[in-house]
Amino acid sequence: MTNGGAAPHSPSDDSPDFERPLLHAHGGLQAGKHPAAGRDHEAQCSPDAGGATFVRTCFNGLNAVSGVGLLSIPYALAEGGWLSLVLLLFVAAVCCYTGQLLQTCMSASPAVRSYPDIGARAFGAKGRFAAFFLPVAELYLVAIGFLILEGDNLDKLFPRTSLSLGLGIVVSGKHLFFVLVSIAILPTTWLRNLSVLAYVSASGVLASVVLVFCVLWATVVDGVGFQGKGTMLNFSGLPTASGLYTFCYGGHAILPTLCNSMKEKDKFSKVLVICFVACTLNYGSMAILGYLMYGDDVESQVTLNLPEGKLSSKFAIYTALINPFSKYALIVTPVATAIEEKLLPGNKRSMNMLIRTFIVVSTVIIALTVPFFGDLMALVGSLLSVMASMLLPCICYLQIFGTARCSRAEVVLIVTIIILGSLIAASGTYSSLHKIIHKF
Repeated sequence: MTNGGAAPHSPSDDSPDFERPLLHAHGGLQAGKHPAAGRDHEAQCSPDAGGATFVRTCFNGLNAVSGVGLLSIPYALAEGGWLSLVLLLFVAAVCCYTGQLLQTCMSASPAVRSYPDIGARAFGAKGRFAAFFLPVAELYLVAIGFLILEGDNLDKLFPRTSLSLGLGIVVSGKHLFFVLVSIAILPTTWLRNLSVLAYVSASGVLASVVLVFCVLWATVVDGVGFQGKGTMLNFSGLPTASGLYTFCYGGHAILPTLCNSMKEKDKFSKVLVICFVACTLNYGSMAILGYLMYGDDVESQVTLNLPEGKLSSKFAIYTALINPFSKYALIVTPVATAIEEKLLPGNKRSMNMLIRTFIVVSTVIIALTVPFFGDLMALVGSLLSVMASMLLPCICYLQIFGTARCSRAEVVLIVTIIILGSLIAASGTYSSLHKIIHKF
């Protein structure tokens, strides 16, 4: 393949540290073998040779795309107004399309097996660094958001909870729950096999569906009703809404990992369509329900609005707590693997566990410092998710294959996505940072 007039780049063992692959395939290449040989071997293997099945990959994909964004989606709709639902559909379609672009970029060369490899194929060392840093930063901040969500909801379930550590030190409220949740989540981060992790992912996918029914139950049976009137369009809130919508679909950093973990990689495009359609239906249902219930008064997490003491409210919160617990490990795995491949020459189990433990501890510290869930997720969506899920896949695709090899309609579509994505990133980042600084 040509590289838009430039010589194509491929990973090399002699490259600097940041040029080495961020993630290897699940059950990847053996040392000393050429990447092309590994790919040829995979092509000849039967589907049962190793890796996750189609169904398991769908569970992992659904768990990667759907998750805590479900709780903030009514707040996003309240920020943008009813007409911003069109923006939700636009973001979903664009992110599904750019996921397909990533898969196509991976087919450009047998050596392209990860997101950083795609960046290197397009722009060399600088492209690899960008494709390494953006997804890792995005996933890391999302993991922090998970802890904030868990702490907020547990504090609502068990208000005024405290723990005395002696010497006059008392930990209470959200701070206590941040620590307790991290201890519970830590063992799941030690899992190395995504095929095994799919069983954990299944619980997160089920929790997302059950949560919508819990909110519906609170509305119809427990008498909350549809009290919110809402507004048709709120221009001032569109930057926040667009950032949160993009955050909801910002799982692209994991897509190459999921594709490489599949037995039948040629079916990954079907996995993408299933995941994005299912998640959009779930997101749309929750957005409409939450906004009809509470209107412009909806909280950044809709569970915080639910009436206290009701069984449906408690069940909804417990269900909401399952999702971050199941998804945290899937999110942290690429971050941990990136660090392990940089620092560890071999596969040392004890050091791997130590690195993943350090990641969990660091996310707890930051969550204690910046406990603003809605604003933090809007910032992640506007700044990092837009770049990793919209802009970078489009730019790399055009660079790798060249405009001459693409149809005119495809080029126009990709350029349009780049322009609109840039607008979302600029406006959303400014709005989110302004809100966070104001709350400090």
